[in-house]
Amino acid sequence: MARKKSRLRIIKRFLSVLLLLAMFLGALLLPPTFAHVTAENSNVQSLADAQNLVKQGRKFYEAEQFNDATATWLQAISALKVRGDELTQAMILGNLSLAYQQLGQWSEAESAIAQSLNLLQTAKDTKDSSQILAQVLDIKGRLQLAQSKAENALDTWRLSAEIYTKIGDERAVIQNRINQAQALQALGFYRQAEKTLRQSTQILQSQPNSPVKVAALHSLGNVVQVTGDLETSRQILQQSLELASSLPDREAIADILLSLGNTARVQQDTQKAIEFYQQTIKTATSPTTRIQAQANQLRLLLKTEQLSAFQTLSSEIKTQLNDLPLSRTAISARINFAQSLMQFRKKIAADTPSWLDIAQLLATAIEQAKSLQDRRTQSYAIGILGQVYEQTQQWSDAQNLTQQALLIAQDIDAKDIGYQWQWQLGRLLKTKGDIKGAVSAYTEAVNNLQALRSDLVGVNSAVKFSFREEVEPVYRQLVDLLLQSQGNSKLSFENLQKASNTIELLQIAELENFFRNNCLNAQIRNPKKDPTAAIIYPFILPDRLEIIIELPQQRWLHYTTPVVKKEVETTLAQLQENLPKPHTLRQVQSLSQKVYKWIVQPAEAALAESNTPTLVFVLDGWLRNIPMAALYDGKQYLVEKYNIALTPSLQLIELKPMEKELKAIAAGLSEASSGFSALPNVKLELEEIRSQVPSSILLNQEFTSKTLQNQINSLSFPIVHLATHGQFSSKAEETFIVAWNERIYVKKLNELVRTIEQNRPEAIELLILSACQTAAGDEQAALGIAGVAFQAGARSTIASLWNLDDESTAVLMNQFYQELANKNLTKAEVLRRAQLALLQNPKYKRPRFWAPYVLLGNWL
Repeated sequence: MARKKSRLRIIKRFLSVLLLLAMFLGALLLPPTFAHVTAENSNVQSLADAQNLVKQGRKFYEAEQFNDATATWLQAISALKVRGDELTQAMILGNLSLAYQQLGQWSEAESAIAQSLNLLQTAKDTKDSSQILAQVLDIKGRLQLAQSKAENALDTWRLSAEIYTKIGDERAVIQNRINQAQALQALGFYRQAEKTLRQSTQILQSQPNSPVKVAALHSLGNVVQVTGDLETSRQILQQSLELASSLPDREAIADILLSLGNTARVQQDTQKAIEFYQQTIKTATSPTTRIQAQANQLRLLLKTEQLSAFQTLSSEIKTQLNDLPLSRTAISARINFAQSLMQFRKKIAADTPSWLDIAQLLATAIEQAKSLQDRRTQSYAIGILGQVYEQTQQWSDAQNLTQQALLIAQDIDAKDIGYQWQWQLGRLLKTKGDIKGAVSAYTEAVNNLQALRSDLVGVNSAVKFSFREEVEPVYRQLVDLLLQSQGNSKLSFENLQKASNTIELLQIAELENFFRNNCLNAQIRNPKKDPTAAIIYPFILPDRLEIIIELPQQRWLHYTTPVVKKEVETTLAQLQENLPKPHTLRQVQSLSQKVYKWIVQPAEAALAESNTPTLVFVLDGWLRNIPMAALYDGKQYLVEKYNIALTPSLQLIELKPMEKELKAIAAGLSEASSGFSALPNVKLELEEIRSQVPSSILLNQEFTSKTLQNQINSLSFPIVHLATHGQFSSKAEETFIVAWNERIYVKKLNELVRTIEQNRPEAIELLILSACQTAAGDEQAALGIAGVAFQAGARSTIASLWNLDDESTAVLMNQFYQELANKNLTKAEVLRRAQLALLQNPKYKRPRFWAPYVLLGNWL
């Protein structure tokens, strides 16, 4: 034990030295620039010799022998100075800047570009001089982007695009647009980048295969991956891979394989991702590309617990890191590697690799980022080093580093990494007992996440984060802090309101992550209050269940149920499994009574006193998969006492009664289709709807996405009723509704929304999905219901959590439409009455028949 403490003290001393390094590392000394080389010390005099040197330098550059390339081009420039050939000098200076960029010698790269542009200012205005000027501006833009000056790079590339257009160089214009798309991505304008690249690939489609065509498709595949269409991304990248293989272009092939690996990783196709990374490693000629693939593969080996392979590969990476040419990508690979080693230590609880080794990796990354003047990467490396100190419990040093990283992030307005350091600072302050300071830091982190909004779908690849691991916990931990009781004092109204608001913000963030875009921005509004409803926020924390209730007249109630997360989730999973089964009534009542005691029982008296008819639940995690109507107090189900509705957030709903004349589009499948079984009673269900509400019917072959879209846009139908199979999942790509011989995936519904916006302003008042089900074993499956609702633009949605025999569904829906005709009833009351009609029928009294139907959104 004493030896272990001694070893920890030694590590801490070393880490303290590294902390000083991180704080005081200066810029590297750089070798003299080519400006000091004069014609007098050059032996090269003839034009032929100069031309040979230019070609030789190009060969060195293509072989990635960048030092030799610079030395050779410097000699060529000396010779050309003697001859007074300024135009060729300008061109070589541009190439020289590229070589300096590859070496990470940014001052020399800037000086070479500046000299080149000075020479071109005095050159005659010819097509050749214009071509060289445009190319030099392209190189300048590349330099600016590498130095994290994306806005400057975009401006520079737009200047060169004007010149290319003027001289009619179409291929160069397209290459330039690809460059602009890179800058747009760096600035967070992913949709604009995608649009630019799609236009370029459209133009290139009819042209022969070329490196430009490969680059355009590769860039498009990458940006589509970021914006969330993963299957399309994979298809585009495969297309670019085939083109690159036909040229052949080995380095382009390696880069594309790396992108395919990244897409497969996001798709959670781990084995395929590893295969792509292994192919990249075998194919790549660039050590930087190879190390990126190795670093990404290393993370997946850890995730799949291939620990022996992890250790072998980590040894290979360690020996290669110092040989990499200096660049942001190389530094990012070093940071990525350090993070993998940190996770490995946590997973196996071993002393190797040492914290000192990990800290040294990060200290080197900080030094390199400073030498590149790359403040974004510098902030990231310093912040991760702060995590090392956090792990070794050196709280003051960890806080010092975290604050340094945060200051840099704030200075360059990098909210996507700044929020991480605010979160880290919050954790450190909480550990030190400064709860007020911790709440403040967490609040700033959440504010940054809210400001980011669309940027959450794609950030710099070096710091791309997982929502479940690096976004969701920030909201959860802030709620945890806000609801911690301080002594015997009661929680303030402000804390309860802030906690409930944070829960709603998390729900919105989860939905946006589901779509991988910020499609909800336009729908967020200041919520109107229903003075008769009680809003219930049950929230699952690791050691307890927290419940906040906003009662009518803005009275607040808060209580804590001391039950650990594992027990909550196990109970809810068992209840979800038993509810749809035919002979499990006793188990269902026992489990649902347990959940009732956790969530509702402590509030029984307050709810009765408030005389509220409606309970609106903002549900968390596994709770979303359970119908609150089925909670049981030992005598009655909750639906027997209250109208019940769900909402992910009050900010996403528009509360107002349905005033329009009832008309419906009713579509469904009674016959087997797309591998799904027949639903014989669907025909009866649709006929019953038509008998009560004027309806347009689409049955079987008539029910396609095209006919549905045409019907929705031909007339104003406030109700859309779909009686068909479907699945709700936490993944958009696994959430769909079945039409005849096709699946309508949730993102496809966006086309209906767009058409609605173009042709008529009315939203769908009520969307009914009567035979869909949540994906088995998916904790967040019911998120798909909200996804479908908001993508279809529906104010209210009724959906089923599991699939039933369609006979009871037809009975319930018949009753539902009868009640809906009564304009004095809210939608929540209409659904409750329909459910009670089944519950009171001896044939359908079990919860499996009436409980799966949930109302999401506007309950009035």
